[in-house]
Amino acid sequence: MTGYLSLRVDLKGLDQVEARVEAAEAALFDAGALSVTLTDAVDDAILEPAPGEVRLWPQTVLQALFPAETAGPESIIVLARALNLPAERISVERVADRVWEREWLKDFHSMRFGRRLWIVPSHEQPPEEPGSVCVSLDPGLAFGTGTHPSTALCLTWLDSRLPPAAEVIDYGCGSGVLAIAAAKLGASSAQAFDIDPQALIATRDNAQVNGVQHIIAVHETAASLRAPVDVVLANILAGTLVELAPQLCGLLRPGGQLVLAGILKQQAHEVRAGFANWMDLAVFAERDGWSALSGTLQGTDA
Repeated sequence: MTGYLSLRVDLKGLDQVEARVEAAEAALFDAGALSVTLTDAVDDAILEPAPGEVRLWPQTVLQALFPAETAGPESIIVLARALNLPAERISVERVADRVWEREWLKDFHSMRFGRRLWIVPSHEQPPEEPGSVCVSLDPGLAFGTGTHPSTALCLTWLDSRLPPAAEVIDYGCGSGVLAIAAAKLGASSAQAFDIDPQALIATRDNAQVNGVQHIIAVHETAASLRAPVDVVLANILAGTLVELAPQLCGLLRPGGQLVLAGILKQQAHEVRAGFANWMDLAVFAERDGWSALSGTLQGTDA
C-alpha cells in the first residue's frame, strides 16, 4: 500500500517537554521519518524567545510522517521511548499519497482587506468586482499571506490610507505581501528588506508573479535602504520593534507615516512608549488579540 503512516501525540502536561521533543526528533529521523512537525493544538500565542531559547506552545502536538511501506510497530516504539510515554498515547493514521504541494492549498482562499484589496491564491480566479486590486500569492516558506491578524491589519491600512504615489519601505518583508500590495495600490516605489534569505527569494518571486518587479527593490541589508520615504511598514514582534525604533523612524521624512504590527494587545503600551521620543503612536485597529499602531513623524522643530 502506498502512502504514509502518521504518528501523532499531544504533549500537554508533560514535564521537561523541550528536552523530550529534541530527543524524539533525533530518534524519529534516525528511524526513517520523512518529517517531524510541532504544531499548536489551540492557537496560543508565543512571545519572542531570548537568544538560544526554545519555546513550545502550552498544548504542543508532535507529528511524525513515515513511508507506509517501511513503517511498522517499531516506529511507534521509537517515538514512545524517545518521549518516555506509553505507546497507547500515540495515535496512528494511514495517509493516502497525494500531490501535497497542491493539496495543502485547498483551504487557502481569496481574502478581502478593506474596500478593494484582495489576496488571491493561484488556484482561484480573481474576483470580478469593479475597482478591485488583487495580489496573487500562495503560502510559502516566508511569512505573510494575510491569514495572520497582524498581516491583515497592515493590508487593511494600505487599502484605505496609503498616500498616492507614496515611497514605501517594507521592513521585515517576509513574503513581500505588504510591499507588493503597496505597489499595486499605487506606490511609486517599494523597498523590501528581511534578514531571512528565504524571504528575499520569496519577495522577488512574488513581485515577478504580480508584475511589480520594476517597482519593488529587494535589499539584503538594512544599510542599503534608500531613505527618507513616505511610509515604513514593520510587521515583526514588539520587542524587536522597540529595539529598532531609531532606525525605523530614521527612514521616514517629516510627515511620513509609520505602521507597526506583530504586537499583542497587551504590548501596545510598551511599543508606544518605545517610540515616544519620535512620534505619538496610536492603535488604529485590533483583531484576535493583536494590535496595529500608526503614527506620523513630526518635523524637526516639533
